[in-house]
Amino acid sequence: MAGEVVAGAEGQSESSKCLFCRIANNEEKNAELLLCENEDLVCFKDIKPAATHHYLVVPKKHVGNCKTLTRAHVPLVQAMMAVGRTILEHNNVTDLKDIRMGFHWPPFCSVSHLHLHVLAPVSDLGFMSRLIYRINSYWFITADQLLESLQQDNSTT
Repeated sequence: MAGEVVAGAEGQSESSKCLFCRIANNEEKNAELLLCENEDLVCFKDIKPAATHHYLVVPKKHVGNCKTLTRAHVPLVQAMMAVGRTILEHNNVTDLKDIRMGFHWPPFCSVSHLHLHVLAPVSDLGFMSRLIYRINSYWFITADQLLESLQQDNSTT
């Protein structure tokens, strides 16, 4: 199935090479995992925050980028969104209408491991961040748009 862990040319698994897999396994010393109430997901702060609150929600098991997802991944995306909202609430974000949750669309992904960007407040995004996390762009898809696509088409292609 697309997105599963595969062995690389030198025998290393994708998860041993993948930065987010290493973070999820507590193998990266500089990454601080945030309290996450889902045993299949981890959450941490983005190293280049675009907003006061900019978190990444990542599956512990390696899953490819959002373009590899199918209808079977709908519960995963929903769980990622729920964790994102919970992290914001735990960090005293009260205006949940001033948030953005979404994914960079390939080839505009810096890490090819599924990760949900959770940003708040969106109203404080700078010029470049407004472009990078722009709704209805070729490079960013909101979590709601991705869910709708997965539920309708059984794929995102």
